[in-house]
Amino acid sequence: MSEVNIKYLAEKLGLAPSTVSRALNDSYEISQPTKDRVVALAKALNYQPNPFARSLREQKSKTIAVIIPERINNYFSQVIDGIEEITQEFGYHLLVYSTHEKIETERKIISYLLNGRVDAIVMSVSSQTKNIDHLETVYNKGVPIIFFDRICKEIPTTKFITNDYENGLKATNLLIEKGCKKIYFLLLSKEISIGKERLRGYLEAMKDSSLPFEESWVIQCSQKEEDNISLISAFLYGLDRPDGIVASVEKLAIATYYAARETKLQMPKDFKMISFSNMRIAGLLQPTLTTISQPALKLGMECAQMLMKKLTKPNQPPLEDKIIILPSQISLRESTGK
Repeated sequence: MSEVNIKYLAEKLGLAPSTVSRALNDSYEISQPTKDRVVALAKALNYQPNPFARSLREQKSKTIAVIIPERINNYFSQVIDGIEEITQEFGYHLLVYSTHEKIETERKIISYLLNGRVDAIVMSVSSQTKNIDHLETVYNKGVPIIFFDRICKEIPTTKFITNDYENGLKATNLLIEKGCKKIYFLLLSKEISIGKERLRGYLEAMKDSSLPFEESWVIQCSQKEEDNISLISAFLYGLDRPDGIVASVEKLAIATYYAARETKLQMPKDFKMISFSNMRIAGLLQPTLTTISQPALKLGMECAQMLMKKLTKPNQPPLEDKIIILPSQISLRESTGK
C-alpha cells in the first residue's frame, strides 16, 4: 500500500491536494460535505499529518513561549496547565522559560525568541521590569503577546488579571473584623502591577478604618527565603509585634510559617494571617492557611483560546488593547481564626 499522505488521499477522493489540506484544517473555503468526506477517509486510513512539514509550509513553528518569573509557584503552574490544555488541541506546544525575577534574564529570553521563531508569547513580567524596550520590540515586530498577572500596561495588547485591589481591601478588612489592630503587609515589589494593586487595597482599608497606621508596617521583602525568615522573625520577636499579616504572595506566607516556628508564636492565637496563594496544600498546613486564590487554570485557558483564534483563523485583527479581570476567591481557614 502506498504511503498515506495528502497526495494519496487526494487521489482516492478525486480532489486536489490543496483541497484535502484545507479540508483537514477546517478551512472556511471548503464545504462541509467535502470536509466530511476527507475526514472520514483520513480516519479510515489512519492518516497522521506531519506537523513539521506543515509548520514549514505555513512558516509557523506551532510553538508558544510562556515566560514566568518563577517555576516554584502553584499559580504559574496552574496557568501553564490551562494554556496547554487548549493549545494541545490545535497541535501547538509550549516552551516555558523562567526569568528568576531578573530583568536581564527576561531580556535574554526575549532576544533569543525573536532571533528564533515562536508564533506568540504569553508572559508575566519580572519584579525588576521597569524599562520595557524589549517588550516594545516584541510588539513592533508583530509577534502576538499577551500579559497575565504581572502585566505591562504600556504595551497595547490584551492583559489577564484578577481583582487584586478589591482583594487587598477584603483581606485587610477581614483581619480588622477578626479583631486585628496592627496589620502588616508583606510584599516583594512595589513596581509590579499585582504588588501595587494589592498594596493599594490594603492602604485603602487601613485608611477607612479607625485604626492607627505607620508606613513601616509595609514590609519590603526579598527573593531569598532565608532573608525573609530572618526579617519576619525580627519583627515577630518584638513586644510590639503585629497581630495581623497580609502576605501578598505565597512564598512570604511560607516564610512567615517558618518565622512563627522560630519565634514559638502560634496562629491565630498570637497573630492572624491571610495570603494570596494558589497552594493546593493550604488546607494541610498547621494551622490551615486562609487564602485568596486566583482562577489560574481558567485564566490560562481563556488566554490560550484567544491566542488560538488569533493564530488559526485567517485575517484576524491585532489583539485588542484591553484588561480582562477574572475574580479571585477567598477560602477561610484557621490562620485567621475560626
